[in-house]
Amino acid sequence: MCSAFLDHLSAERALAANTLMAYRRDLYRYRSHLVAQGVRAPEEVDRGHVGGFLRSLREGDEEHPPLSAASTGRALAAVRGLHRFAVREGWSPTDPAADVSPPSAPMRLPKALPLASVERLLSAAGPADAPASGERAALLALRDRALLEVLYGTGARISEAVGLDVDDVADAVEDDDSVGLVRFRGKGGRERVVPLGSYARQALSAYLVRVRPTLAASGRGVPALFLNARGGRLTRQGGWGVLTIVAERAGVEGVSPHTLRHSFATHLLDGGADIRVVQELLGHSSVTTTQIYTLVTVEHLREVYASSHPRARR
Repeated sequence: MCSAFLDHLSAERALAANTLMAYRRDLYRYRSHLVAQGVRAPEEVDRGHVGGFLRSLREGDEEHPPLSAASTGRALAAVRGLHRFAVREGWSPTDPAADVSPPSAPMRLPKALPLASVERLLSAAGPADAPASGERAALLALRDRALLEVLYGTGARISEAVGLDVDDVADAVEDDDSVGLVRFRGKGGRERVVPLGSYARQALSAYLVRVRPTLAASGRGVPALFLNARGGRLTRQGGWGVLTIVAERAGVEGVSPHTLRHSFATHLLDGGADIRVVQELLGHSSVTTTQIYTLVTVEHLREVYASSHPRARR
């Protein structure tokens, strides 16, 4: 049943590869849990089995560490989808997961870097526009700067950034306007167009002109925008590695690609951007997901007030 459901998700729902991988991992663990409970068929599963699985995720075992509330909720989403699929296919008369609630996750505000830290990070990546020598390290420095400028300049997820093809940024680097446009393919195959500012355009143009042709010469003609040293598409893990090395060089701690995404959204709202615009730029399907960033800015206001106003403290 799990394999059939995953095939359905891949063929008809067009889920991203990372999402499918997470669903597969959660569902196979769920299947092992049911087998250990003596359950052999979909119609034998009841609400207690589903609830017991969630408790086992939260508690962990010898092979698995305890999962957070958010990760457990993701696993429940996979289980719910599986049982809805089983009912629709006629494999089970009822849906035992329909009334099972996910654990409440504590609200954690997204971490955003101060602008000065972002600028220090970008500078540490390498020059945005300078003649590149033939040395591989100099070439990769221009690539790294372009990648990080795109991440911060657009709020893209790392998977979206490394998934870009050259054609996706043609409008951004060829137009004479100060702000170009980049086309991203986000979660669920949804496309969105995001503006790209002058700093990111300068870094991207320098990479495309001076670096990418050299890297592509050792590859197989892949259309990817960001290439690794062998000429293939830069992977998600490779992008993470780039940021980790640059952050260490810049002395900025606790940075991930999502930190740049959080910083992008927070700095826009601090600058007066409308939350609906930020929602579109981030590719959120619901504005409620974006609203958490307004809490970050309110918290920042509190901190500034408490540290600056003469009568804010006793």
